[in-house]
Amino acid sequence: MDSENKDSELRKFGSSRTSSASSSLRRRSLSLSLSLPKQLNDDDDENESVSEAGDIGDRELQSNRYSGSGRLRLIGENAPEHGVVVPISEDTSSVTPVFPIKLISQPDHKKNDEKTEVPWVLEYTSCLLFLAVFGILGVLLRYGLQKLFGPGIVGATSDHSYMYLDLPSNMVGSFLMGWFGVVFKEDISRISSQLAIGLSTGFLGSLTTFSGWNQKMLELSVEGQWVFVVLGYLLGLFLVAYSIIFGIETAKGVNWLYKRTNMNSSNSGTDCHWRVDSCKHHLIVILFLLLILASLWGMSIGLEVNEFSSGSPKAQLWLACIVGPFGVWIRWFLARLNGRGLGKSGLLKWVPFGTLIANVSAACIMAALATLKKAVNTETCDTVASGIQFGLLGCLSTVSTFIAEFHAMRGSKYPWRAYVYALCTTLISFILGTLIYSLPVWVENFN
Repeated sequence: MDSENKDSELRKFGSSRTSSASSSLRRRSLSLSLSLPKQLNDDDDENESVSEAGDIGDRELQSNRYSGSGRLRLIGENAPEHGVVVPISEDTSSVTPVFPIKLISQPDHKKNDEKTEVPWVLEYTSCLLFLAVFGILGVLLRYGLQKLFGPGIVGATSDHSYMYLDLPSNMVGSFLMGWFGVVFKEDISRISSQLAIGLSTGFLGSLTTFSGWNQKMLELSVEGQWVFVVLGYLLGLFLVAYSIIFGIETAKGVNWLYKRTNMNSSNSGTDCHWRVDSCKHHLIVILFLLLILASLWGMSIGLEVNEFSSGSPKAQLWLACIVGPFGVWIRWFLARLNGRGLGKSGLLKWVPFGTLIANVSAACIMAALATLKKAVNTETCDTVASGIQFGLLGCLSTVSTFIAEFHAMRGSKYPWRAYVYALCTTLISFILGTLIYSLPVWVENFN
């Protein structure tokens, strides 16, 4: 009887220890769930993260702390580069504390500025102006890189080679995306989140273009250069993919050197003087940007009037500068679809549908205008269509955001999704472009 009682007591003691351990686990799990609204290694969370790695459009303005889906946005040191997947240890005895600084997308000073909350209209207006100004600057730099590396000067690219004319600008834009869209975006956001959006979405999104890339491949296919078409897509993807990697790694090195040299410095609060965090600051920025935009548009309109009759490439450039900002704005609005998925259930959340729609639609309209130029074959039509292609459609489509999403997918738990996303983007654009452009050219035998 004594041995049975001892066994019973041991079982009760073991059961109580197990119950205590499980309740402890539940408490720790509850504590962790309070710190993180979703488990960060959850598939749904990862799907949403990788598709939002490039851009989320105006949802970023709706809240500086939470994304449009209601979850905390991560800005860990490596989070943007690797699909924002943060592993959680299964060993509950060594649960690491969750530091809120890693989970909040904006710096702590935002909490103190809630008293002087800036009206939404001012933030939205300044963001649109940043996008427009940086969009025009991106168009100008893309044109300059085309001329520099084209047949006239360096001769590295041409219209009749798989080294297409927009390849240098796509590589430079992807490299800079690693700097301003990944590593330093948080630091830039400390000064102004609208400035960060303007640099990544406006400048780099307009500097790079997917529609121009796709159109050159369509023109090569019409000429029967199918090997060049395959090489153009594969080599183009390879070069921009490694451009963003190189950009991230060099930016990390520069950031490390900067922190080392300023480790003992007492200037940690100097950026607060440049911070755009009040109505007065926003009004000053808006007036300044309005002045710049009016100057750029006024200069472009004046030069377009003088050059239009000549039908020169400069006439196409100035028209592109006039219509370019509209392409940036449309792409920015479409980016709000990234991370949402399809339907109420949010199917395929890992697919950035906003970027996909922008790139495919721009490629299709680009092909339609190319067909129109072949059919009409007049100088005026060529100038107008080429200006819209280079400006509106070049800014509507983007490679920098596309490759940032591709890079995030490669670093996620399902790296194959990156190649599926790239294949879908290029294949859909090329097939539709073939139906819109190549087929009429073959049938009508345009010269």
